[in-house]
Amino acid sequence: MPERTSRASQRPDYILILIVVALVLVGLIMVYSSTFTLGYTLADQPTYYLIRQAVWAAMGLDIMALMMRVEYHKWQKYSILFMVFTVLLLVFVLVAGPSVHGARRRILGDSIQPSEICKLAMVVYVAHWLSSKGEKLRQVTYGLVPFAILIGIIAGLIILEPDFGTTILIVATAGSMFFIAGADLIQLVVSTTVSGSTLLLIIANYEYAWERIVAFSQDPFAMLQRPFDAVLALDTYQVMHTLVTLGSGGITGVGLGSGQQKNMLPAAESDAIFAVLGEELGLLGCLLVLGLFAAFAYRGFKIALRAGDSFGFILASGITIWLTFQAMINVAVVTDTLPFTGLPLPFISLGGSSLVISLMGVGMLLSISRGTTASTEERDAPIGFGRRNGRTRVPYPGRPTLSR
Repeated sequence: MPERTSRASQRPDYILILIVVALVLVGLIMVYSSTFTLGYTLADQPTYYLIRQAVWAAMGLDIMALMMRVEYHKWQKYSILFMVFTVLLLVFVLVAGPSVHGARRRILGDSIQPSEICKLAMVVYVAHWLSSKGEKLRQVTYGLVPFAILIGIIAGLIILEPDFGTTILIVATAGSMFFIAGADLIQLVVSTTVSGSTLLLIIANYEYAWERIVAFSQDPFAMLQRPFDAVLALDTYQVMHTLVTLGSGGITGVGLGSGQQKNMLPAAESDAIFAVLGEELGLLGCLLVLGLFAAFAYRGFKIALRAGDSFGFILASGITIWLTFQAMINVAVVTDTLPFTGLPLPFISLGGSSLVISLMGVGMLLSISRGTTASTEERDAPIGFGRRNGRTRVPYPGRPTLSR
């Protein structure tokens, strides 16, 4: 059994670091471009939101560097405490959080959203839980049922805020991790059908959420022929104006800070910041950002496949899936491929807790990359997506792997 090289001699994935830093820098530029008018209007300071975001970015990058140096198996020990703490925050925000437009999502003013913390806590806890089950994960009563109850409790607390975008993201991420860890295809199909139907029934009981589904089924530009009140009633205005903003930049964009449509675009600095990027940097700018996220996904899964154990594999996969799914959903919403929902674009949208938690996740990913051994890199990865001889997709406890 080859011995693992000491972590002190292992280097992190520098390419991943460059990708993330590039995305954060693009985010700071776009936050300033989309908020300088708002900052001047509300705080008499054009750089007000840029400074706040830069402080959060500096804090997040420092935490990322710290997390990178923490041996990732330590999170396996504290995953339960992390998850319990997050659940308590979710309960607290429902009980004592301020109500803004009928939703309770934030604590400590506008600084922290417990649902953002929940994304990372869920990935860490689920990675620990799944890696401890081994082949028993394929047993319905031992794997699927308790997993569904666990994710159902977390999703239920977030739905009560209500925050359907985050709920969908968490369920999709957890389900993907469950499948990668070894659940068979039938379990995936059944759980997807049940969870999707349940979520649709819940959405039907929330008028504003159902209106977004209806608006998605409408042609947003055909709505221009209707009275403005009718457009607002069907929640189509935001979709329509997002598409106009995104498409007005053409190939090369109108130039940084020169966009005009963003001034009339709701949530231009957060949910719809990709549309502002399209207006000012054009198709080329959008392709650059999409390319950076594609490169992030590639490096993340490469780290996962080189991990020395099932926990590292599932954790790295979960972090990569979470951030990649979130970026895909945000872009799909802006391009009217999915119904409108309030998920920020990772590393780019305005929002301190989202940025810091995302960078914390990257720090864990980099820690896993530092744990990769030379022998793992020189031979085929011990972990794959396909089954071999009926075994699970990742090593189960007791299966020979690299020694710790």
